[in-house]
Amino acid sequence: MNSFNEDNFSTLCDKLARRDKDLKRIIQTYGYPPFWSRTISFATLIHIILEQQVSLASAKAAFLKLQEKIGHITAERIMLLTDEELKACYFSRQKIQYARHLAFAVTTGSLVIESLPGKTDDEVRTELKKIKGIGDWTADVFLMMVLHRNDFFPPGDIALIKSAKEVKGLPPETTRETVLQAAEKWKPYRTIAAYLLWHAYIRKRNIKL
Repeated sequence: MNSFNEDNFSTLCDKLARRDKDLKRIIQTYGYPPFWSRTISFATLIHIILEQQVSLASAKAAFLKLQEKIGHITAERIMLLTDEELKACYFSRQKIQYARHLAFAVTTGSLVIESLPGKTDDEVRTELKKIKGIGDWTADVFLMMVLHRNDFFPPGDIALIKSAKEVKGLPPETTRETVLQAAEKWKPYRTIAAYLLWHAYIRKRNIKL
């Protein structure tokens, strides 16, 4: 279970920069990426589910609305909300179902979120993907942002793939498979490369998080 932390994050960025001049240019242009980190919690998983296929701003608005409604976000409190109440927190019909599936898994003990740090990458993915609404992207983001595992590069992340094309000077029509092949050279630190690429994407567009 190879993971990184705040202490060695910049060192690993430098290691990749020595290996790849395009990644080095990101650091020279924008500085180091933030050490993005999220708590190991039910609320974090709800937030990542909300981020599926929408802008970070939209997801955050829904998350904050939910927080405003119920305070501390727990599985038990989600279970008490009606569909109408969740809809009023900007949850789509689909994400209402996903939130309920996750809450049910947590309240019945079929998913113990606190046990995930002690599991291997594959075990974490398997545990999370048992739950309807959690697929590869959600599991990957949890592994990258919460558990800080070293070597993930989610192909379903549109911003990441777009940034990789821009940074590597690849034509817009370049296939996802080609980008993933290019990412092979960043092993076993593809998560660090992803942080750099997300950083470039955000800074280039002046996105406020």
